[in-house]
This record gives sequence, C-alpha cells and structure tokens, in this order.
Amino acid sequence: MITQKKTARPASFLALIHALRARHHCGWGLAALIITFFALSLLVGANFEVVPRIYVAGQVADSDVIADRDILVEDTQATKARRKQVLFLQPPVYDLSLEPYVAFQNRIVEILRSLNNGVDYKTHEGPLQRLADELTPPVADEVLPELSHPEVQSYLLKTLLPSIREHMAEGLVGDIRSARVGRSGVIIRNLDNNTEILRPEVTSLPDVQSFLAEVSSIVRQVPSLNAQSRRAINILLSATVPASLTLNREATQKRGNAVMSMVEPVYYQILKGELLIRKGERVSREQQIKLQTLYKSASDPMHWGTAMGAFLCSLVLSVGFFVAPSGKPGTPLRCKDMLLISLLLLLFGAGAKIVYVLGLRMDSVTFLNTLCLGFPVAGAVGLVAMVFAARRYCTMGLLLSFFTMLMFQEDFYFFLFQFLGGMLATWLVTNAQSRQDVVWSIVPLTIGQSLIWFGTALLSQTAPAELPVQLAAVAINSLLSLILLFAVSPVLELSFGYSTRFRLMELMSLEQPLMQELMVTVPGTYHHSLVVSNMVEAGAKAIGANSLLCKVAALYHDVGKLSYPEYFIENQFGGPNKHDKLAPSMSALILLSHVKKGTELAERYKLGQDIVDIISQHHGTRIIRYFYQKALNMGEKPRESDYSYLGPRPQTKEAAILMLADSVEASSRTLTDPTPARIKSHIDAIIKGIFSEGQLDESELTFKDLHYLSENFQRILTGIFHQRIAYPDAKIRDVASKVGGKVDGKPDAKSDGKPNGKAEARSENRVGTEEPRGAAGGAASPAAVMPVLPYVPVVAPYSAAQGGAKNGGTENVKSEKMSDTPTNGNTSGFSATGPQAGQSGQPEQAGQAGQSGQDGRTGQPGQGASQKTSGNDAR
Repeated sequence: MITQKKTARPASFLALIHALRARHHCGWGLAALIITFFALSLLVGANFEVVPRIYVAGQVADSDVIADRDILVEDTQATKARRKQVLFLQPPVYDLSLEPYVAFQNRIVEILRSLNNGVDYKTHEGPLQRLADELTPPVADEVLPELSHPEVQSYLLKTLLPSIREHMAEGLVGDIRSARVGRSGVIIRNLDNNTEILRPEVTSLPDVQSFLAEVSSIVRQVPSLNAQSRRAINILLSATVPASLTLNREATQKRGNAVMSMVEPVYYQILKGELLIRKGERVSREQQIKLQTLYKSASDPMHWGTAMGAFLCSLVLSVGFFVAPSGKPGTPLRCKDMLLISLLLLLFGAGAKIVYVLGLRMDSVTFLNTLCLGFPVAGAVGLVAMVFAARRYCTMGLLLSFFTMLMFQEDFYFFLFQFLGGMLATWLVTNAQSRQDVVWSIVPLTIGQSLIWFGTALLSQTAPAELPVQLAAVAINSLLSLILLFAVSPVLELSFGYSTRFRLMELMSLEQPLMQELMVTVPGTYHHSLVVSNMVEAGAKAIGANSLLCKVAALYHDVGKLSYPEYFIENQFGGPNKHDKLAPSMSALILLSHVKKGTELAERYKLGQDIVDIISQHHGTRIIRYFYQKALNMGEKPRESDYSYLGPRPQTKEAAILMLADSVEASSRTLTDPTPARIKSHIDAIIKGIFSEGQLDESELTFKDLHYLSENFQRILTGIFHQRIAYPDAKIRDVASKVGGKVDGKPDAKSDGKPNGKAEARSENRVGTEEPRGAAGGAASPAAVMPVLPYVPVVAPYSAAQGGAKNGGTENVKSEKMSDTPTNGNTSGFSATGPQAGQSGQPEQAGQAGQSGQDGRTGQPGQGASQKTSGNDAR
C-alpha cells in the first residue's frame, strides 16, 4: 500500500540526545525532575531510625532488642579460626630433584681418587680436607685408611651408589618430623619433569636417617667387608648423603594464602523482626557482635552508597519517559508534564518515608509490614494513566514502586506487588467508560491485588499468622487507590489543565454547550464528526493509541466551522454556494480560518490542551487544492503558502489518526459506486497521498499502523455505504395516504380539498431526486413521516485531466479535506456524485442509530421540505 520511506536513525548517543532536545520541550521541568530524583535519593539514604542500645558480653539486657532490617554480621574470630584450620591442613610443597645425587656422586669419586693418589689431607686442601673437617681429624685418621682398600671402593662404586640413586629418585626428605606434624599429606613437585604428586600418607615418606639405617644393615651382611670397613662406609655415608626432597616454603605459603582467600567469612544472619536479645538474658559474645553491627548501621546518619545507587537507577528508569522502545524520541513532553511527574514522585516518595518512620515508632514489625502493603501506589499510577500513554505510565509505575521499596526498606517481592498492582489499576482505569465504572473497579482491583499479594507471600515465605492482617492491608490499598483517583483527578484538570479520562467522558455528553451548538447550528458538520469519531476510535484501538482522546477530539475537531457554517458544503443543504461570488484567495482564507477559530473555541470552552493541539494539527500544513487550482485557472499566480494550513503537522499518533480519518471520510462522499473494493482503493490512495506529502513525518505512526488504520477505516465506511433494496412505489403511496398526504397531485379525502404541504414536499423529493445510497427508504420506517433533508452534493477536487494534479492524476486523493470544499455546480470538470450519508436520518446506517436520527431531526426540516434538488444534485 505504501512504499517505505527511509528515516534517519540517531547515529550515536550524542545524536540521540540532540534529537531528544529538539523533540521535547521540557524547559526547566527536566531540571525539576532531576532535582526530585536527587532529593528522593537523599531521602532513601537518610537514617531516621532509633539507635538501639549496645550491650557487652556478660551483661544482662534490661529490654528486648528487635532487628528492624536484614543484616549479615561477620564473626571475625570464627573466620580467622577457620582460615587457620584450613591453612594447617594444606599439604606442604616439596621439590624433588636428582641434582643433589649428582653432587654427592662426584664428591665420593673425588674422595676415592684423592686416597688412591696418596694425597695427605693435612697438607693439601681438597675433598679429603673438607671430609676430615666434617668428621674431625681423629675419626678421619680412622676412616680414611679403610676407604683406600680396593674391595671397599669397589663396593661403594658398584653397589651402594646405584642403590642410593634409586632411593633418592623416589625422594628422601631431610627431617620427616616437619612433614608429619598436623599434615594430611605432601605435594611432591618433580623439578626434572615438571610433575606434581600428592602423597596423602606421610608415614610412607622416607627420610635420610631411616635410609642410612637401612644401608647399615645391608652393609653388615656383606662378607667381604670387615667391621672397620663397614664402620668407615657408614661414617662416610652419614656425612655425605644429601636429601632429594627439599621444602619449598615460598610455594607452600603462596598456596596457603590462596586457600585462605577462598574460605568464606563466618556470618550471622539477622532477619528483620528477629528478637536478638530478650529482656533479662545474659548477653553472649555472638549477641554482642550482632548488636554492634546493628548499632553501627543505625548510627550512620546517611547511607551514601544507597543514595547514589538510587539516584543512578532512577535516571536510567526515567529514560522511558523520553525514548520509545524502538529507540526513537517519543511524544513531546511539555514542562507541565515534567512538573506533574516530579510532583507525584516527590509526594508519594516522601509519604512512603513518613509512613515508614511512623511505623518504626510502633516497635512492631507486623504493623510496619501492614503499613507498607496498604500504601496506595496503584492509585498514583492510575492517575498518571489518565493523562499519559502506556509507555509513560509504565515508567511511572516502575519509578514509584522502586522508590517506595527503598523508602520502606523492603525487598523485591514488595516491588513486584506494587508494580503489578499499579498495572492492574491502569488497565481498569483506561477501560472505564464512566465514573461508575471506576467505582465498580474496586472489586476486580481488590481481587487482582489479593492474588498478586498471595503470590509474593508464597515467594517470600510469609508466616501464616501474618496472612489475615496483610490481606486486610491489601483491601485498604485498593480502597485508598480508588479514593485517590476521585480526589486528585479534578485537581489535575484544574491545576494543570489536563484532559483526564473523566473529563473526556464528560465532553462526550450531548449536554455539553459546545456540542449542542454544533448539533443545532452545523448539523452536517456534526454528522461528519460523528462518522470520523467512529473511524478514529476503531483505528486507535487497533494500533494501541488513546482511543477515547481520539474520539472526543474527532467530535470537536471542526467546531471552528460554527463561525461561518454556510461556507462549508456539508452545511449548505443544496442552497446557493457563497463561494461563487468570492475570489479564490478569500474562499481559502475562510476555510483556513476554521482551524484557528476551532482552537479559540476549544480554549474558551476549556476542552483541554490535548484537544486544542489536535484541532490545530488535524490538517497539518496541507494545501487547499481546489481554490489553489481555481486561482491558477483564473490566470493568477497564487502562492502555496496562502492556500496552506498553518499547521503544525501532527505531533502525536492521535492527531495523525484524526487527519487520516478526516480526509478519508470527507473524500469518500465523492465515490459514485462505493463498493468495498473501491472504498479500499480510495482509502489506500488517500493515506498514501498524505504520507507522500510528509504530513506524518513528525508523528509516531509506523507502516504497520497505517495498514491497521486502513483496514478499520474500510470496515466503518463499508458499513456506512451498505446496500439497500429499492422499495415499490405503491407502498410509498399507501404510506403517504395513511399519513394524510397528497400522492401524485390528488387531494386527500380528509383534507377538504386543500393541498398538504408536507406530502407535496415528500412526494416532490421522492419523484424529483434519486434515493441516496444507504438510506433506509422504507415507508414503514418512522423517518418516513419526518421531513427529509435534501441530498447534499459533494464537490470532488480538481481532476488531473484538467491540470489540477501534480502527481500523475492522483492529486484527487491527496487534496484537502473534501468537506472543507464548497459546492460549485457551474464549474466544469468537477463531479458531484455519491450520497451524503446521514442526511436521511435512518437509524440503520453504520451503527449511527441515535446520531444519524438526531442529525436528520435537527437539520432544518423546513428548508429540506420546500425545495427540490439542484441540477448538481441530479448529476
């Protein structure tokens, strides 16, 4: 239906900020909102609690102490003891390497080589002198001669050294006592191949002393060695055999610290409402720690971390006021909008803090929980729903639930209850059609909030004894929310000039002075407004816009025509067209003025700023093509600005929907044979023309929205232009004779030969004109005995064939609203076909039972019954 038009998306965050500043006109209202967030955040962090008395271990408490919040208390002593125990159980790390064996082997070989060379250790420095120093000279003098024997050297080199190498490769520790005391094992890290082995059994770990004892027993069994030689070998090995396992203290300490850091501190869980100390009890060390933690948190006058966290989170949540989920700037926000949001947040946030502080004075956790559940956040969100669209009242619900949760120091379950309850209240308010509906909404609101509360109570594991009291608090919450809606909504209407749902429902009443004047003075415009109101209501519901605002704005969008009603075609009723004697520029000026006159009347009758804005935007900046082309045909050089509406273009979905419905309904009167297919094609052409003109660029309508609007417009118009069968003339004559009228010029017997004017008018209207499409026409209908308004022609825009179109003959669907175009039966090239729906007053047309009938009854019956249709009518 519509070719997609590329829209520029913000290329960066700075571009988005610039777009928001250009889109919204918050003024200093934005500063007020930020100050409100900061003030509420400080209020969240402020501490107004009573500081509890501190008791030391061993002291007898003279009063009960109850925790007013959930606190985790760390027991530092227990934490240190647990970490020390974990460190003690951590196995030490030993490094295993064969480098000590290589050094040991080289030293034995050098000692034996020196002995074989006859070196005297007393005169020459070397391995023999170092060994003698270790053994002392007397022992050296006894041992060294024995080591010089060939059988001793052969046994050392061929038998003992390979055995020692095998044992050292498995691991020999210097002192097993350091590894066995309090240890659950050792970690052996092989430096040669970079592998680690955990030996859980410390007792199987050999040490040097046990190995030397084993070697000594083996040496004693060698028959080739005498006692002196065995003793010499034992003394040599005890002085030279090293340990292959060495304790790595740095690695052991590093691993111990890592294990200690993984040990969680020991905490005592203090729950809100927990009785910490009972009066008359002796305070234990654990109770003292809990009291000290509670005292520390209560004595701090300001929790700055909490305050800053609340401020940052509130700023993030407030983005929903300005940016739509698609990332585009939302509907423009005004300064008064920001002031209202700031005021409600401040009042309810401060109110929640006051209620919480008063609840603390009662020293009852149950009573405090009851006050929290009874706080009417749902009423505040319902108030916002009367003014703003869904995205903004959802954001307001998040902020109110967030701040009240922090003020009451509650958990996530309280936030969930308040937010879901607020969304339920907004759904009930937005679907209410009268104040009575709002009153009765207390029943579903109470039931819904009770179910939400019961779900959160199950999640939070609320004690069964508290359930009845909390349920009563939920019922009080619903009642207070309802009272709040009725009490504050009039204040919003008077103080801020908002058109709440209550006000909009009042404006729909036929008793409104402006509505009565519209019905009596301009019945044609009134009927047009009725049809448009049905179209915009259906379209707004389909795309999620404010259907009630659309409907009320459609009823009043053409009130400016009250100033010069006879200059608009729907109010001429076949009479002379006053535009025939006016210049095109003057005619255009009169038509353009109806928007300005309409805004003035809306402000005078206090219809609300939203309706005033929609009235001023419902034509956008479109050009009145009929008179602009007429001026061109007359040889003038008109400027398009002189024939264009001042605008602005539609800024909201509601204004854009009204513009589309207004143009579609007015131009649909030009259809010669309004079949469903032609109606659909006509609607698509009108919407495409308005879109191509750029009139929808500043609204939030999407291509999907335009598709839904087209479908709903077609459904409404198809119902208006529904087909009816033709009634036989005989029946009409019978009905006329029963009424006492005159049929075919013959006087009625009961009329004493005098002509009946009403019958003549009806007969004249029936015979001289073609019955309008969609008229009931039935003689048995009650409208048959009422004066029938004449058929009102609608002039089509200048056709493309005569040079009036700019875009390939499609200008007729993109021209100005047809109802604003005067009739001109003498202008060639302009067609006037199609019915003027609603003029017959039949109750069956498009669901307009009461409206159409009222239009026909108030449509100046004398005029309609005294004249025939014009030539333009017949054409």
